[in-house]
Amino acid sequence: MKNISLFFRSFYVKVALSFILSLLFVALLSNFILLEFSLKSQFSQLREKLKVIAQTAVLSVNINELNNIPLNPEGVNTPAFKDLALQLLRIKQANPVIKYIYIMSKTDQPGIYQFVVDPDALTGKTSKARAASLPGTRYDARRFSEMLKAFDAPAADTKLVVDEWGKLLSGYAPIFRNNQAVAILGIDIDASDVHLAEKGLLQRGIFILLMGVLFSLLLGAVLSIKIISPVKRLIDGTKHIAEGDLEYRVKVPSQDEIGRLAASFNDMTSSLADAREKLHDYFYRMVQAMVRSLEAKDPYTRGHSDRVSEISYEIALNMGIPLKDAEMLKKAAQMHDIGKLGIHDDILNKKSSLSQGEWDLVRKHPEVGEEILKPVFLDEQMLSVIRSHHERYDGTGYPDGLKADETSIFAQIVSVADAYDAMTSSRSYHTAMAKEEALAKIKAVSGSQFNPAVVQALEKIMEKV
Repeated sequence: MKNISLFFRSFYVKVALSFILSLLFVALLSNFILLEFSLKSQFSQLREKLKVIAQTAVLSVNINELNNIPLNPEGVNTPAFKDLALQLLRIKQANPVIKYIYIMSKTDQPGIYQFVVDPDALTGKTSKARAASLPGTRYDARRFSEMLKAFDAPAADTKLVVDEWGKLLSGYAPIFRNNQAVAILGIDIDASDVHLAEKGLLQRGIFILLMGVLFSLLLGAVLSIKIISPVKRLIDGTKHIAEGDLEYRVKVPSQDEIGRLAASFNDMTSSLADAREKLHDYFYRMVQAMVRSLEAKDPYTRGHSDRVSEISYEIALNMGIPLKDAEMLKKAAQMHDIGKLGIHDDILNKKSSLSQGEWDLVRKHPEVGEEILKPVFLDEQMLSVIRSHHERYDGTGYPDGLKADETSIFAQIVSVADAYDAMTSSRSYHTAMAKEEALAKIKAVSGSQFNPAVVQALEKIMEKV
């Protein structure tokens, strides 16, 4: 017992134990912060996605048909109900994450809503629990605060909710008639989808925690004094990761246990970065579906974003831009017009000249697109593609009036690709030009509207087509 007491009084042991406990604390804290950050970020992005999907779905709702649906069980047999139900089914099929999609309106009782359209009635999948979702059937919305807010603005549940439909996470968007909300469109996803993503994050968190504990014991026992400086670097690393800097790497030249711990930390950040990239890819696919939905409304612009994306990619490679950046540009270019989701179809497809007010709305779509994609694209250069693809080389473009090198080269590339495809595609307001004619028009404004280097790259790739 005396030997054991002397052992624990040793300065070396005290330092080693202090370091072990300290490192264990740091490991626990960093894992907790990382896990909380990842879960909150994922849940927040999921809520935003639900609101965006609901807002997009609202654009396809024909308000006149909505008003023609009798609010009684026989309403399911009306053409208006069937048309709207089929439209909602198409939205559901285009977004496999959706479990339920429906439309509700208010009743004369505060907080009590009534169903207007539930497409499950057409598919024969209406379960016993959901049999009460026929037109006119009442639903107590007072249980869900975010649903009550949906008549004022798009909303999404702040936590998983449970009702007779199951355990769900829902998003809502108002449906307007004459600037007044007359109904809401709701979208539900199953809780199992949310829990599955959370489970993966928890498993990675537990693995990282166990590795941290193991390395803490080894390093504290062997190099308790020399470890002080590397520990500071590791702590700095956790702060960077907690702040969202998943590209940060800890630099420890040692080949011993401390160096291995640093390598493990870097592997951890790489895994988190990969997970975030996968999450971004998932949101990218969702936004891509929204773009296709936007273009599907107008046969003249169908495929426009895909073509602009491919042309931008080829121009970038021709200009010597690294492959990784060119591939990211390709994704960003495909979403350059996402902001047009906020513009009414009557304006987008108008054959005659736009009024000043309509033109002002159209000019806002780059800014709207940037706001939509900020949660998805963290890279400022790629966000600039969305915001600045209508800037001009001479500074007379919009929305910021940037000129020449004030605009990123990626935005300048998409600007040229966008113009070329618009010229060589049939639109509601003009017929398609020949390739040679379009190139001639673009060359004519090279140096004023477009970057001359980008125009030259476009000419080179079109020579091969």
